[in-house]
Amino acid sequence: MMEIRPFHVAFPVSDLEATHKFYKEVLGCTIGRTSNKWIDFSLFGHQITAHLKPSEIKQADANSVDGKNVPVRHMGVILTMDAWHELANRVKSHNVPFVIEPYIRFKGEPGEQATMFFLDPSGNALEFKAFQRDESIFAT
Repeated sequence: MMEIRPFHVAFPVSDLEATHKFYKEVLGCTIGRTSNKWIDFSLFGHQITAHLKPSEIKQADANSVDGKNVPVRHMGVILTMDAWHELANRVKSHNVPFVIEPYIRFKGEPGEQATMFFLDPSGNALEFKAFQRDESIFAT
């Protein structure tokens, strides 16, 4: 099996200060390099870069998945079940509204997973999920 390496993704934001606060305080990210136009964060060991570009911000369309309206454009991390519960509690304690409340999707089916969706201050959709066993990640 190939070693899994950290991924990198860049995304637009409308306010660097609000983004810095959210990703650091709510998600617990550490801060990497910064400028007056972008910030690097470590999101559970993955490099994500917020670029100040308000003109690129738009609300994601949604598709129905398991009876819920899932934002089509989103990103996130697959966590351990313990880390997922910890993050769900952290998000709730910061009074961040959920797009999709934490719940178990596809219960009793292949690919059963814990999932939750919420938005960052610029409206970027974030999904965090967890599986009881990693083998279930790509189960069909």
